[in-house]
Amino acid sequence: MHESPFVFGRLAGMEEFTDRAAETAHLSMNFRSLTNTCLVAPRRWGKSSLVAFAAKQAMKKDKKLRFCMIDLFSVRNEDEFYKLLAETVLKAASRKTDDLMRFVSRFLKQLVPRLSLSADNSEISVSMNWTEVGKNPGELLDLAEKIAADQKIKIVICIDEFQNIGMFENPLAFQKKLRASWQRHKHVAYCIYGSKRNMLLEVFASPHLPFYKFGDLMFLNKIAAKEWQAFITRRFRETGKTINAENALYIARLCENHPFYVQQVAQLSWLRSGKECKKLEIDAAFTSLLDQLGLLFQALTDELSNTQVNFLGAMVNGEEKLSSQQILAKYRIGTSANVLRIKDALLEKEILDFHEGEFQLLDPLYKEWLRKVYFRNKQWG
Repeated sequence: MHESPFVFGRLAGMEEFTDRAAETAHLSMNFRSLTNTCLVAPRRWGKSSLVAFAAKQAMKKDKKLRFCMIDLFSVRNEDEFYKLLAETVLKAASRKTDDLMRFVSRFLKQLVPRLSLSADNSEISVSMNWTEVGKNPGELLDLAEKIAADQKIKIVICIDEFQNIGMFENPLAFQKKLRASWQRHKHVAYCIYGSKRNMLLEVFASPHLPFYKFGDLMFLNKIAAKEWQAFITRRFRETGKTINAENALYIARLCENHPFYVQQVAQLSWLRSGKECKKLEIDAAFTSLLDQLGLLFQALTDELSNTQVNFLGAMVNGEEKLSSQQILAKYRIGTSANVLRIKDALLEKEILDFHEGEFQLLDPLYKEWLRKVYFRNKQWG
């Protein structure tokens, strides 16, 4: 029995990675040329998998490249950030324990850190006087640059969930510290991304914030349906099953080409199918996924105001003139000024997205759940 050929919720491997040829080439070139990159896309669109895949491609072409992968998901203050940064940089740059000790004694001598190594030397833990770090954070922020220059290597520091610095005590001051150090680096580049698209857009595209024009602002688009079609049919075939081109395309369109959901529905369909996957099995897989997500979607909807929910009802019903008096009255949304406030609130909650000149529901399965379940018996007007 083959393992499922579809991946979601974790990084995709080489065989599981889908398309993104242009984005991979672009990002890989940025890495090799040490161009800072700010990667922006909605959550669950495969940013982390793209970064990891492009890093592997870049290292094949440039043996001097080293990558530091940092995830700020559980990082809540500056001290934790500095600790994680130091540990990751030291681990990436050190080929042996002697290198590690030399880097510490030479480049962190003012901070006098204490190091702990796991039994197999695979994990590094750094502790130091955080009061001293607070007085001179540049010593840690410049650590990668100093090591890279000394070793004649290039280091790329990839930081996921970058928006979490917004929870630090003084996020603006912290951003200024980062920018002040990082903009001077010549042997190190930074790739910054995260799951809060609107927050990151503000960080990277607002002229009054420190990271404005910090690097190449790179936007991810959805993977095209035809690419999903080819990928799904190939992955079925490689595991001894078949799905025709029409049904593979049907999976992609059901999920509106959303990377996470396409992989998930494809997997559920693969698990339900025998030698050949048919439309009946795809529909059953999609319905079962909607059922699984129902409690989550219900909780999300319960947090919204009545006018916000009504506004979503108008969107799900395909209404276009959302500020017209007829629509405002039919869906009990309030005034046209209230529509603007609703849009802003739903953008902030990442329920809506503004893409290609129009507002869209970001989660295609949430939209389908609203249509099929929540508003199923709703009478408007």
